[in-house]
Amino acid sequence: MKLTTVTHVSLDGVMQGLGRSDEDRRGGFTRGGWALPLFSGESEAHLGEIFERADAFLFGRRTFEIFAASWGRVADPAGKPIAGPLHARPKYVASTTITDPGWAHSTVLDGDLHRAVSDLKGAGGGEIQVHGSGALVRSLLDLRLVDEITLLVYPVIVGQGTRLFPDQGPDAALDLVDSRTTDQGVTVQVYRPDGRPEYATTGGPS
Repeated sequence: MKLTTVTHVSLDGVMQGLGRSDEDRRGGFTRGGWALPLFSGESEAHLGEIFERADAFLFGRRTFEIFAASWGRVADPAGKPIAGPLHARPKYVASTTITDPGWAHSTVLDGDLHRAVSDLKGAGGGEIQVHGSGALVRSLLDLRLVDEITLLVYPVIVGQGTRLFPDQGPDAALDLVDSRTTDQGVTVQVYRPDGRPEYATTGGPS
């Protein structure tokens, strides 16, 4: 399976609390709900297309719990563009604390992350998607297990909160394979990791 990550970020890279205002208040975060006012029409339709093409989903613990408490409780999810695939398709959660995920078609991955995800990727064709799950995404990037990165960048500066990429971390070159802008001003950028960046070894033009 191809492993893709799908992340909503503000222009300053914040991914925390994009949905409800009380979704994630870790660290005293008070600016939740920054994405929803810009999520409708074309943005919503495109995200539905992304979910529909998934063959399976992989989550970190916190995002899994947020999704299970919201999308997992949608009445009659069949046929709905996001709730439908989430309900019907296999879901995996990387966690050392969850023992009973309590959501249909869900499996807990424990033990070595690299081995577990490599086994999933080697199980056949198709696409396994990681939504949100910042800590998991960073770990998967460190382990070179990510095949494609989709960023939905919202035209807002949140100014606080957890960012997708830390101040210190591994570097990576990216190949831009697709880009579009929705009618709400959300840019959708699709990248494939392409080794390490090239760095200049001499000074700039004199």
